[in-house]
Amino acid sequence: MNDTVSGVRIAAMGPAHAGQVLAIYQLGIDEGDATFETTAPAWQAFDAAKLPHHRLVALDERDERDRVLGWAAVVPVSDRCAYARVVEHSVYVHPGARGRGVGPALLTALLDSTDAAGIWTVQSGICPENTASLALHRRAGFRVVGTRERIGRHHGTWRDVVLVERRSPGIT
Repeated sequence: MNDTVSGVRIAAMGPAHAGQVLAIYQLGIDEGDATFETTAPAWQAFDAAKLPHHRLVALDERDERDRVLGWAAVVPVSDRCAYARVVEHSVYVHPGARGRGVGPALLTALLDSTDAAGIWTVQSGICPENTASLALHRRAGFRVVGTRERIGRHHGTWRDVVLVERRSPGIT
């Protein structure tokens, strides 16, 4: 994969990106509205959890060192065969790279990848306070399917999660 959008190149995520990917994940965790996690995992755990063919990074074309601006990846929602083509995804953009089209470029490339693989549903849970993520997903064709109220405690506070999903247009 070698798509270019506004100075951003989308590429397959690999071990060489590990440190930067996990640092961006930790920045998202620290902001408080991206996930209920409190610490990014070690690369081995992160790597083992994500489906290998749907892990992407956005690289800054202006930086010869392949600086990672953001990442996207999917995990299976269940090991039951009925859900074999349903995944949950994550998209994280470095705070310093926001507003450059990194999120839309990553999400578009990720959906192209999952569509081509026959994955029929891509879903996610988004904190309602994360309005930028909700807007990104709406523009990418996701729909809100509901809100899980007080689904988890995060730093001592009950939090809601908005569930979004996108069905592949190729599935009939």
